[in-house]
Amino acid sequence: MTSSDLSAAGAGTWRFGGTLPVNRMGFGAMQLAGPGVFGPPADPDNAIAVLRRAVELGVNHIDTSDYYGPFVVNELIKQALHPYPSDLVIVTKVGARRSATGDWLPAMAPDELRQAVHDNIARLGVSAIDLVNLRVGGFAEPEPGSLAKEFQVLAELREQGLIKHLGVSNVSSEQLAEARSVAPVAQVQNAFNITNRRDDDLVDECAELGVAYVPFFPLGGAFQPMQTELLDGVARRHDASPRQIALAWLLARSPNLLLIPGTSSIGHLEQNIAAAGIELSEQDMTELDSL
Repeated sequence: MTSSDLSAAGAGTWRFGGTLPVNRMGFGAMQLAGPGVFGPPADPDNAIAVLRRAVELGVNHIDTSDYYGPFVVNELIKQALHPYPSDLVIVTKVGARRSATGDWLPAMAPDELRQAVHDNIARLGVSAIDLVNLRVGGFAEPEPGSLAKEFQVLAELREQGLIKHLGVSNVSSEQLAEARSVAPVAQVQNAFNITNRRDDDLVDECAELGVAYVPFFPLGGAFQPMQTELLDGVARRHDASPRQIALAWLLARSPNLLLIPGTSSIGHLEQNIAAAGIELSEQDMTELDSL
């Protein structure tokens, strides 16, 4: 499968900010770090092979961060893929850091945000980052509060040519509106999947605004027995796995949904990408929407 094959497989493409095209099935690189997204992987050669296979299969949207590892994942991406294919879009995020013991700590001061962007640029080996997300909120859901001051820092780096597009992660509709009052927003990255639909209205709002919505945790956690039974039934009709159906549902949910399922396994990577070719019927969607 090539990039053109993947975009034609039913998933289609999206343009960040109306200008930067990506296939809607991408790859999240977080799981390439060690346990707990901390330290190096047990098998760096395998991590490199996964990244190269993703690109071979048509992925041209990779999601990462310098705080994965920390630093480990970006260094693996550079080692595996640099010099990068001309159509490869690398998205990173800032707003956090790791302690010496692996704790996740906020890093939202202006100097921390600027340094994080420069560090991502250096470790990825690029002159500018395609898209930078400002990560706010709690572990998996938004928290109230203003992000204007922090987003303004990234907007200034965009004006300097160090960032091409901006995004926000773990935000509410109100915080998205606040960010858009500062600078154009090309992407929202929040938790959303077939069983966690808290952001249903925000997905639709982003679609109306021309903003990509990129779900993290696109496969969610373990499914409940009734959910598993329903997913199994749809999966059997398509000779697919329940997790492939969960990904296919996201692609069918809205054209602005872009997927970045992560894995450290080439086999799972291939299964995830194959989900882009699953065409769910109206009956499938009705059943899945009932979850």
